[in-house]
Amino acid sequence: MWIVRLALRRPYTFIVMSMLILILGILSIYRTPVDIFPVVDIPVIAIIWNFNGMEPSDMEGRIVTNSERAYTTTVSDIEHMESESYNGVAVIKIYFQPGADIPAAISLAAAESQAVLRQLPAGTTHL
Repeated sequence: MWIVRLALRRPYTFIVMSMLILILGILSIYRTPVDIFPVVDIPVIAIIWNFNGMEPSDMEGRIVTNSERAYTTTVSDIEHMESESYNGVAVIKIYFQPGADIPAAISLAAAESQAVLRQLPAGTTHL
């Protein structure tokens, strides 16, 4: 009840305060960035290995394990790796530290994939 009495005694103060709230509210609406899909810059590359007819457990044991071991020794700035093996297909995702040189990492991963390819069963391909 005290705020009503104060508003009746000092009406100009409340008028100025309401105009200030209105102006600051409009300014904050226009200055606030709004985006449905924010920019998420996660440096990641995916390497896909194919060998038709090989079961997921064999893909993991013969292809994924050797590839991941090779990538960790030659490719720099790796944060972590994830791999999934399916029937005849293995997908390895390599996540990098923020600010890593991705073109250099792609070239190192491609070169290491070519080196690993010589050790894998004949008919194995990668993308």
